[in-house]
Amino acid sequence: MNRPVLGLLRLLHATLSARALGRLGEGLGVLLFHLARARRRIGATNLALCFPELGGAARRALLRAHFRALGRATLLETISWWGSRAAVERLTRLEGEEHMAPHVGKPVIWLAPHFVGLNIGGVRVSVAYAPAVSIYARIKNPHLDRLMLHARTRFGQSELYARHDGVKPVIRAVRRGLPLYYLPDMDFGRKDALFVPFFGVPAATVTGLARIARATGAVVVPCVTRQADDGYVARFYPAWEDFPSGDVEADTRRMNAFIEERVREMPAQYFWLHKRFKTRPPGEAGPYA
Repeated sequence: MNRPVLGLLRLLHATLSARALGRLGEGLGVLLFHLARARRRIGATNLALCFPELGGAARRALLRAHFRALGRATLLETISWWGSRAAVERLTRLEGEEHMAPHVGKPVIWLAPHFVGLNIGGVRVSVAYAPAVSIYARIKNPHLDRLMLHARTRFGQSELYARHDGVKPVIRAVRRGLPLYYLPDMDFGRKDALFVPFFGVPAATVTGLARIARATGAVVVPCVTRQADDGYVARFYPAWEDFPSGDVEADTRRMNAFIEERVREMPAQYFWLHKRFKTRPPGEAGPYA
């Protein structure tokens, strides 16, 4: 994404309503569905692995709906980049705050799976509970990388650490009482990961949720953002009991099972364009060749 594209996005943000941005974004998603062949193949592979019970036509329709949701999220995300605090609050409402209230100021981890509203929800909860802390993967495009850093830290002096910074500064921040907006459901390779089921398929899954919770004494309060007709909803779920259990594999399985339940509730909104099953157990071929 270069400067002219960012300039166009800023112009659209300045001239269109949120409803118009969303509709235009859905159209953009349909266009990308037809143009982005490589990403479409990744999404089709993921859906075939996770929903083998669906026919090919049903999976294609689901993938098309995902591109539409992703396009909508892309344009509406400009509100979290450049919109006012009031505009961010109008775009995304909070639900389940009663589950978060007992833990304000205490060590807490928001488990935030990769749904299309992930970034929008992250900015919204930072408005309500800043300062917060999060871990991010650097984006190769420097313009977009700076913009994402700006969006995620623009309210309340939240802290953001790159994955290569390690987990120690994050642990220190959580111990100080900063909630951690944590995104552990991508394939980051074998390091600090276990193969546990995701939709019945062994998936390399980082074990950081249990390890950070143990190191900080934090409770896990899942926070899942979904697209709604009028914007987004960032919902807090009840804090997990008996977590961590002392069994890292069982804890990681529990995390994936929870995410799978949420995916089944809104399958078009999960981020299917990532190679979630790229890392395979020894001797097993990858599915994306």
